[in-house]
Amino acid sequence: MSNLTADYLWRGARLIKGCLTGQISHANVQITNRCNMRCGFCTFPQQAIAPKDELTTAQWLTISKRLSNAGSVLVSIEGGEPTLRPDLPEIIAGFARWHHPFVYTNGWFITEELARSLWSAGLIQAGVSIDYAAPHRHDRSRGLDGAFEGAVRAVEILRDTAPRGGPQVHVLSILLDDNLDQLDELLEVSGKLGVRHMLTYLSTFGHYRGKDAQQPPRESIAPRIFALKKRHPHLAIFRSYIEGVDRYIEGAPPPCKAGLHSMNIDHLGNVAPCIELAHDAAANLVTDDWGTVRRKLAAKEEPRTCTACWTLCRGTTEAMAGAPVPSDWRDFFSELV
Repeated sequence: MSNLTADYLWRGARLIKGCLTGQISHANVQITNRCNMRCGFCTFPQQAIAPKDELTTAQWLTISKRLSNAGSVLVSIEGGEPTLRPDLPEIIAGFARWHHPFVYTNGWFITEELARSLWSAGLIQAGVSIDYAAPHRHDRSRGLDGAFEGAVRAVEILRDTAPRGGPQVHVLSILLDDNLDQLDELLEVSGKLGVRHMLTYLSTFGHYRGKDAQQPPRESIAPRIFALKKRHPHLAIFRSYIEGVDRYIEGAPPPCKAGLHSMNIDHLGNVAPCIELAHDAAANLVTDDWGTVRRKLAAKEEPRTCTACWTLCRGTTEAMAGAPVPSDWRDFFSELV
């Protein structure tokens, strides 16, 4: 067995242990707030700071090491647009020492050279955002002409450079009230590209959410999504998450576990229960040890009564915590192998 395989299995075992014992198993990480696009549902660019004021590569390594005291964690590296940081491969390598790094990108700056460096650094999975099958609608939503074309190009490059090809890449689409009629066509796009496809419900609540956002669906969507899954097997969904969307729309989501099973780390290292509550930081992983961070996170009261969102980062983490159903385990591990 190679050292690489042994390390991967070690991290996987620690991740499983964290899920089963109800520990932190997922962290959203914004390594920058800067972005080249202007989406209506996001205010990151308006709150961005200069590159010189962002955390250094070494500080992100410190964060990764301190987070390792929680076990091995799924780390969603995002922004803003994370590829605006030239040290993105080094940041991924730092997280890959102990964790399972994913990256989420709009795809604009992906090149073959960058993609190869990300995979070599230890990237597990890459997600590229595409919300509409019609290029002009995606471009308008993202505020940049050519955004759709750039995203498709990025998917192709990431797929062709990934160690295991298409299974390590997925298109991520936000569920909106005006793109439900596009989902079949969107899945045809990702199917032809030979990659997976994931869906997340739009949140319009929180510190970084824009006022000009499209609206989320307000009608039952679970039957439609399950029907799409039958026609498009590459749609990677957690059954409990999609069923939870309908419960959320009906006004009956479960109590939130943000800060207990998941957390958010912003571009300055501040730790909050989730990205929607990023303004309510518990501690900072650059300056505080994990024990302090964990204790202060668990003490946050607001998430326990919050019913304001049902995004994929929340639903997936809660699906994997405690006693997940067999189909959720199967879908989960298909993303990691």
